[in-house]
Amino acid sequence: MGITNSNKEVSVSSISCGGSFNVRLSLTAAPDIASNPTDIVLILDRSGSMMGSPLASLKVAAKEFIDIIDESTDGSQDGQIGGGSHIGIVSFADTATQDTQLITSVADLKTAVDALTAGGNTNHADAFTKAQQLFNPASTNARVMVMFTDGVTTAGGDPSIPADAAKAQGTLIYVIGLSGNGGLDEQALRNWASDPASAFVAIAPDDAELEELFSDLAKNISKPGATNIVIDDRISDCFRITSLSSPTKGSASLLTPTTLQWKIAELGATQTEGAVLEFTVEHTGSCSGELEVNEEISYTDTEGNVVNFPSPTVEVDCGIIILPETCPDPVEIEVDGCQDALEFDAGDVELESLGCIVQLDVTIRNVCPNRRVALAVILTEVDEHGLEHKRGLKTLTIPAHNRSSCRDVTVRCIKFVLPEDLDVSGEDSAICNTRDFKARFIAHYIDNDFDCYDELF
Repeated sequence: MGITNSNKEVSVSSISCGGSFNVRLSLTAAPDIASNPTDIVLILDRSGSMMGSPLASLKVAAKEFIDIIDESTDGSQDGQIGGGSHIGIVSFADTATQDTQLITSVADLKTAVDALTAGGNTNHADAFTKAQQLFNPASTNARVMVMFTDGVTTAGGDPSIPADAAKAQGTLIYVIGLSGNGGLDEQALRNWASDPASAFVAIAPDDAELEELFSDLAKNISKPGATNIVIDDRISDCFRITSLSSPTKGSASLLTPTTLQWKIAELGATQTEGAVLEFTVEHTGSCSGELEVNEEISYTDTEGNVVNFPSPTVEVDCGIIILPETCPDPVEIEVDGCQDALEFDAGDVELESLGCIVQLDVTIRNVCPNRRVALAVILTEVDEHGLEHKRGLKTLTIPAHNRSSCRDVTVRCIKFVLPEDLDVSGEDSAICNTRDFKARFIAHYIDNDFDCYDELF
């Protein structure tokens, strides 16, 4: 059955600037359906929320799934599921219906799919129960359920009970969810699916992606287990990998601070099995906002399985950053390998700084929306006797922000120029002495709601 599912997940949805989170890669593979007969039950949601475009897209996706299994079992789309495999259809709303038994006729399967109409509540428990009843207890075929749903349970009992019972009897459960149609309990889907859930659950943001999800699953179910797997995962330059756990299958190594490689010699060649790799990522640099964790991730194996990993995102909150002074543009200089000396005209330089430069950053806590802040920075130099000498005062107006709540505001690159002739360290050297300084910061709102006129009139 090849690679039947793949996933990439992050442990959190948001972090602070410089924060860390865990990433989990997972794969599931199973033997070839042509040489390992498999009974598959498609469990299709036809509740009221599926009315219109979602149900139409689901029908196209389900029929594409049937066609791929048809061709993979006997080498051609001849209208019959071959190799001893079967497909059955169960649909559900207020209750579940066995629309077909486990059969081989592609035409009958598609007729059952086309006959579905939307309406009613969502009874996942009855759907799992009716699907498990289709399997022949005496059959040696592998058992697979593919549950599709677009909503939470609104009728019937606890779906986990029949789902767990089915898994205990050796049934593999895949769950495809449609998240853009009125609410989906993703944790419930993970509970129903086989383990690891990250490899058996796929979420479509809209019904336009259903055909691709069903198609990829059918293609991978049709292929043999994978060998010589190589996964190269490069994360965004906004992050770096700080630790790498041992995978449950194969070996993994860190190639660069942003790139890892995971190798698996064999997965799912004789029986269905999963593999998981976890690693820790830390935010670096100045990028913030909603950031994609992936830069690039590639998969190869000997069998040519098609594997697409999702691209999770993390919201990185670095507060508000203000740069009152810009950094100078760099001048590039290149020395040839055989040159003993180099003369280089660096062009014109604006006279901005003399002597030692002290650059300060400060974060102003909890600045509320729509209020400017006055910031004063006082710098003194401390001599060998502990006395302080004035070295500068800077005042800045920090523009108001319009975020929805109070935020931290970081002010960077507050520069003071400190000529060497003001050195009070007491050391004998004319330059490069160790000098001690103290910085003081004062901040207050410019804009407030105080009104003295109320007391005068």
